[in-house]
Amino acid sequence: MFDSQCDLAALVYGQDQDPDELLRAFASDLKARGYRVAGLVQTGHHCIDAPRLSAVLVHSGEELQLFQDLGAHATGCRLDVGQLLDAGARVASAIDQGADLVIVNRFGRQECEGKGLSFLVERALSAEIPVVIAVPSHRLADWISFADGMSVKLRCDRKTLDAWWNAVSLRNAGLIRRDHRTVCEVFK
Repeated sequence: MFDSQCDLAALVYGQDQDPDELLRAFASDLKARGYRVAGLVQTGHHCIDAPRLSAVLVHSGEELQLFQDLGAHATGCRLDVGQLLDAGARVASAIDQGADLVIVNRFGRQECEGKGLSFLVERALSAEIPVVIAVPSHRLADWISFADGMSVKLRCDRKTLDAWWNAVSLRNAGLIRRDHRTVCEVFK
């Protein structure tokens, strides 16, 4: 069940799309308009690109390395889970200090297993802060299961992301009647 006013949004992307650049620009624009945006957005693309696997804390602008050097002959993902969790703790602290939106960089293998940054989604929603997370199209079924179907599916484009944010921020600002119930709220 999807609802455009749900506070949890999956920005679903295909192999040929770059959710990272979209989310960085979106966060930057919201911050310029005075919104408090917390979260993490990847700047590298895959574990294979280990030297480029990094992310930016959108609330501080700090760039973090998320890879570990396993040597020249190592295969597989080089994600440094410790670094990822440290970044998650820093995002959690920003959530606790107050935010208008939380961005989680990926719903990846770690998050599918209930690890990684999955705890940030619950933490933000518990504080009634909207969340947008980049979800690869091949993990959409896992995402729906994780979110118990209580999220909106967004196309990976700025117009769709802006439309979702405008609806959510207007409702959260009280500009939409308080007794208006979204589909997400009906099924909670």
